[in-house]
Amino acid sequence: MAQLAATSDKNKLKVDASSKIFDVMAVVIVGLVALICVAPFILMLSGSLSDESKIVVNGYSLLPQDFTLDAYKIVFTTLGGEIGRAYLVTIYVTVLGTLLGLLTTSMSGFILSRPDFKHRDKVAFFIYFTTLFSGGLIPTYLVVANVLHLNHTLWAIILPGMLSPFNVYLFRNYVKSIPNSLMESARIDGAGDFRIYWQIVLPLSKPVSATIGLFLGLGYWNNWFGYSLYLISDQEKWGLQYLLYRMLSRVTDAVRDAQIVVDQLPSETMKLATTMLVTGPIILLYPYMQRHFVSGLIVGGVKG
Repeated sequence: MAQLAATSDKNKLKVDASSKIFDVMAVVIVGLVALICVAPFILMLSGSLSDESKIVVNGYSLLPQDFTLDAYKIVFTTLGGEIGRAYLVTIYVTVLGTLLGLLTTSMSGFILSRPDFKHRDKVAFFIYFTTLFSGGLIPTYLVVANVLHLNHTLWAIILPGMLSPFNVYLFRNYVKSIPNSLMESARIDGAGDFRIYWQIVLPLSKPVSATIGLFLGLGYWNNWFGYSLYLISDQEKWGLQYLLYRMLSRVTDAVRDAQIVVDQLPSETMKLATTMLVTGPIILLYPYMQRHFVSGLIVGGVKG
């Protein structure tokens, strides 16, 4: 007995030692990957606060070189009004598109999770089929512009990004993890389908809703291609990302209109400063969504 106990203790020690080694290696690897991901953002922030001449001579660095806010001053001088308007447009599109996307995605996922839905398999296959084959850019443009007549409106940006097959399946799989007895008891008490969806399913689906909301929000916030298709001549309806894209191609004209000497323009730092203004808010939002994002993605991606 004593020998068995000693052997068991040795095995425990070996397991514990190997676990500690694995934990250390995991922390080191994850830390390096995180550093690689954060490094470009640090370089971008440092460059936007640096003097243009130092960047031209020395290149980029992790710390600001001759700290200055000239790039931000020029951005607000030349594009101040446009940036403010683009912020409002992007926030409006992101908030409205995310809310509508969550509503349509959750309702679709809830219906597909119902075993009593007669045509569930056919509808699920139809949704899945769109992940394999799509109409392409030209048919999509013709539908949005010529069939729905949404050209030159923000709905051309909002509607195409509302519903995603991946998000629908993610929500459906999460709803399958909710005990069916809750819905059956509510039905016995006289609750209808919409009331079950609104008062039972949605409150219990906050993690996956936060995950899908983050996907939708990032998609709308970072969208620039849709503006170039449907709103290229509607400058007052440009979003932040498309404004940044246009700014990079017309810096010289914007500065000449503002009576700034082109040769003295901090073009590199100005680009970095504008990028920081565009990406900053969404980066600050992510830490608040991370906890729900991880749990919702794991549960929604694993279940049935």
